[in-house]
Amino acid sequence: MAVILRHKIGFEGLLDMRFQSSDPKYDLNTPTFDTSLHLANARQQAIERGLDDILIVDADCHHYETDNLEPILQMIDDPAFRQVALNTYRYRGASAVFFDQPGYQDVGGRVTRYLERKGEGSRLGLTGAERDAKQAHKWMDAFSVDYACLFPTPMLLLGLHPQVEVEVLMARAYNRWMTEVLLPSNPRLVTMLYLPFNDPEATYAVVKEHAGKKGVAGFMVVSTRYKPVHDNAYMKTYALIEELGVPIAFHASYHWSDQIISQCNRFLTAHALGFTFFNAVHCSNWVINGLPERFPKLNVIWIESGLSWIPWLMQRLDHDFRMRTSEAPALRKLPSEYMREMFYTTQPMEMVSNGEALELTMKMINAPTQLLYASDYPHWDMDLPSTIWDLPFLTTEAKKNILGGTAQKIFNIDISHRFPAKSRSAEPVVAK
Repeated sequence: MAVILRHKIGFEGLLDMRFQSSDPKYDLNTPTFDTSLHLANARQQAIERGLDDILIVDADCHHYETDNLEPILQMIDDPAFRQVALNTYRYRGASAVFFDQPGYQDVGGRVTRYLERKGEGSRLGLTGAERDAKQAHKWMDAFSVDYACLFPTPMLLLGLHPQVEVEVLMARAYNRWMTEVLLPSNPRLVTMLYLPFNDPEATYAVVKEHAGKKGVAGFMVVSTRYKPVHDNAYMKTYALIEELGVPIAFHASYHWSDQIISQCNRFLTAHALGFTFFNAVHCSNWVINGLPERFPKLNVIWIESGLSWIPWLMQRLDHDFRMRTSEAPALRKLPSEYMREMFYTTQPMEMVSNGEALELTMKMINAPTQLLYASDYPHWDMDLPSTIWDLPFLTTEAKKNILGGTAQKIFNIDISHRFPAKSRSAEPVVAK
């Protein structure tokens, strides 16, 4: 198959190079899933907007570690649990390794790519990390994304696992697989490594072990859990991450079995509330307990909760703080001012149909400097870069910052691989 050269080929030529072949594996008449064809409209949209010449960093995208789970399970360092996990996987399937849940996120989303894309790698003779990287590069090329921050998917349920050691062992194995197998040979992919947050000592150990490794752009906490982020047990981890000059992120997820969300009888409701609730709680605790004052140079990112919750929380916290300032003695300014110095990802862009509300929200969060584009691909509610590029109230410079400029600085990505005329930013962004 031909290699695609960026900026050198039109979309029709791209399809011709990929699929005009005597090999039946690449026959367009064969009814098999292919990411490039599936995203043909997205690719055309990127070309029409000239996005190939714009730096785009996707701050939140996903792969399904369950598609190639066995190599990760083989890296579990506890031999007894490794055998249990492998037997569970081989007998009951990947989902049973984490939690058995109805497949509303992938199957119920009414999007064919979830199941069909699993066979795409085998059709091309690819397995394991090579398959994940190839598939990622395909959708990135379609979107015109230059670099992507890759996260797991089913592992986002582990914050509520009843066995703390399961989260710890899976996190260690997954992080080893990412840093030893996937990231070293794929400069367009970075990650914020999974922190087993239910165990503060294991969390600290993960940061120490993987600090400075290739492709590690920061560290990530799955928000769906009942652990107070202001607990003193985590302070040395925050201090170490701040010292390393990389960000910490709180990645939203949902769990329908959670006591609060289990009251919802529709996936629509469980998803809408679940992906917002825990980030709102953790963000409130982070601010009111004075962590921005204690760690002023630590960049904090709130991922996959959308944007509409931020103005609500800003106003609510400011209102109560003005009347009860003695309960937040560490704060030197309003809660909203600290929130305005944090970073947020765009997906999902809930208010695209209400331009006034979206414009006001972006003004309240200082979007040109604090907002990071995220697709959340391949999930059913993903957003294309056009959700930012087409906004009429943003300047071109603001759009470029949101689509990639700010993320490149926060993650300290060397972009010379895609833009040879440019080099790594001299100084990473630090919290104000």
